[in-house]
Amino acid sequence: MVDTKVTLSGIELDNPVIPASGTFGFGYEFADLYDINMLGTFSFKGTTKDPRFGNPTPRIAETPSGMLNSVGLQNPGVEKVISEELPKLKKCFSKPVMANVSGFAVEDYAYTCQMLDKENQIGWFEVNISCPNVHGGGLAFGTSAKNAENVTKAVKKVTNKPVYIKLSPNVTDITEIAKACEAAGADGISLINTLLGMRIDLKTKKPILANKMGGFSGAAIKPVALRMVYQVYEAVKIPIIGMGGITTAEDVIEMMLAGATAVEVGAANLVEPFACKKIIEDLPRAMEKYRINSLKEIIGGAH
Repeated sequence: MVDTKVTLSGIELDNPVIPASGTFGFGYEFADLYDINMLGTFSFKGTTKDPRFGNPTPRIAETPSGMLNSVGLQNPGVEKVISEELPKLKKCFSKPVMANVSGFAVEDYAYTCQMLDKENQIGWFEVNISCPNVHGGGLAFGTSAKNAENVTKAVKKVTNKPVYIKLSPNVTDITEIAKACEAAGADGISLINTLLGMRIDLKTKKPILANKMGGFSGAAIKPVALRMVYQVYEAVKIPIIGMGGITTAEDVIEMMLAGATAVEVGAANLVEPFACKKIIEDLPRAMEKYRINSLKEIIGGAH
């Protein structure tokens, strides 16, 4: 019997497979399709202090081996997440869940995490610092080591739960940002978020997305994600959740060899709602094929 269990900041997961934020709603939408308790956990929809309608449509564009999205963090706001979404989730998911939090000012992040901190269902925070800093000229928090450090410190002050900072790949040196987060007290790093991409409609000769540019995800970005996870594993001592282009059990193993303790599956859920279920069911076969007895033993094995 192979052992698929991993431990993420003191919390044991039955397997390392985690649906990524923005691709799995608040979980109960998928619970009608299969028992989501088979997942390691999942990262729920990016939650902000105030409700957000999101960006104008069209928000989605297909690309070869991937997709572009410019949803714009559409969510009901933290108060509604607590009063409406989490009670619905509790009925179908008995494990600790990962709370994905976004913001446009340091105070936003701290406020949202402080509100969610009281919820027993939440096991970890995943703090998305790929948002534009409205007080800092609009550049994403994740493109500046100082801004990343400030957000990490602010969130760590309001919670004792593990805090994972989700990094943007749209930087020159990903390790500089990861090290700044670690120094500021982050319990772990999540990477990568989407790359910046674009499509143009040949008929209208205009960008397909209303926002012109959007987040590029899917199988095509896996080599970039693997490279960055590999680099960050060498740069920090805290655990990593790896993501970017994961579609198979073999992809999970490859990402763990690069240095990930757990692995998120994003765009694949939007193409195939059963993607995570199939990956989890296929993991024992892939482990046996590559003579892996325990997934814990292969973390960072490629170094």
